[in-house]
Amino acid sequence: MALTAETESRLYRSLRAAAGAAAHLVALGFPTAVAVLARPGSSLFSWHPLLMALAFSFLMTEALLIFSPETSLLRSFSRKVKVRVHWALQLLALLCALLGLGVITYNKHLNGKAHFVTWHGLTGLLTVLYTSGQCMGGVLLLYPKLMKNWTLAKLKLYHATSGLVGYLLGCASLMLGMCSLWFTTSVTSVSWYFAMLCPLLTSLVIMNQVSNAYLYRKRSQH
Repeated sequence: MALTAETESRLYRSLRAAAGAAAHLVALGFPTAVAVLARPGSSLFSWHPLLMALAFSFLMTEALLIFSPETSLLRSFSRKVKVRVHWALQLLALLCALLGLGVITYNKHLNGKAHFVTWHGLTGLLTVLYTSGQCMGGVLLLYPKLMKNWTLAKLKLYHATSGLVGYLLGCASLMLGMCSLWFTTSVTSVSWYFAMLCPLLTSLVIMNQVSNAYLYRKRSQH
């Protein structure tokens, strides 16, 4: 029997809510697992995977999920409060990413190893630089009068879509990091595949959220 439009809509919202809840769990669970593996403080390098996991798996994911209509932890708060918390979490994510980049760069220097010669290193550098630019671009939304020739709606659309690109870069960097010798010797068999699914799941949830909030809505207006 065919489902009614209302039933399909309710089912779709339920699936999005379940996926969003899973994204929250993954956002916290993944860096927790990385912390157990890396044992921060055991070496200088040990801080790098933890800081990057905190930046791109926990802080940045939660900063974006704040605007989820189904699973936001701040659903009862105003849009203004959500924007401020989003901005604070993004700044913390950028700080962790910069510290993580600094740690691995200094660690490579101490050990006389070349840096930015692997896909993980290059993607990580690009991600940190892109995130820095994205945070600076976010200032324009806090103070839209700085861009007098642009409407606020257009600024929001461009910020959301470019932010999605930055988030996907972060997820790609995490996945490439899980292909490194350090990670593959620590995590093997089925556990490695489950770990790879973590950034994949959150990226799909965030893509769906941004697409529904901006891209599909923008298309329907034409």
